[in-house]
Amino acid sequence: MTKALFIVDVQNDFTEGGALGVQGGDAVAAAISRHLAAHAAEYAVIVASRDWHDGHNDNGGHFHPEPDFVDSWPVHCVSGSAGAEYHPAFETDAVTHHVKKGQGLPAYSLFEGVTDDGEAVPDLLREHGVVDVDVVGIATDYCVRASALDAIEHGRHVRILTDLVVGVAEESSARALAELAHAGAELAESGA
Repeated sequence: MTKALFIVDVQNDFTEGGALGVQGGDAVAAAISRHLAAHAAEYAVIVASRDWHDGHNDNGGHFHPEPDFVDSWPVHCVSGSAGAEYHPAFETDAVTHHVKKGQGLPAYSLFEGVTDDGEAVPDLLREHGVVDVDVVGIATDYCVRASALDAIEHGRHVRILTDLVVGVAEESSARALAELAHAGAELAESGA
């Protein structure tokens, strides 16, 4: 069985000090790098996603001057900006595919993005015969949740490495993990 690692949105705007900074994001970025140093060889495919929004429009209503923090948000992860870049503690050398999502539209799941070569994630997984997917990153209650649910929907066995994710809020993150477990995801620690 072939295994993939999804690293969701470990970006400056989603970590401490960013436009939508999540408390604990810096620590998760560093922990993911440690996991990669110890376990990268176990994965046939390592996909890292980034929000990569247009700076000249509202991205389908995703950006709003009075955001509701459910469907609309402050400006964040604008393509080419420092906020859209990977967090400096996240070592990307082992990443095999970089995915950008949210260009002109709201996008939460990395399945909504494409690789730098224009390949869709489902095609990438099929091409490499991926059966199992480990999911890590930011934020548990939004993009990690959406990416993991899509992986399950696409017939993959999903494992959330709970010590390598961090969410916006404790309650909504706990709800997201419960939902993922109910949908069939395994919740486990990385052992890193």
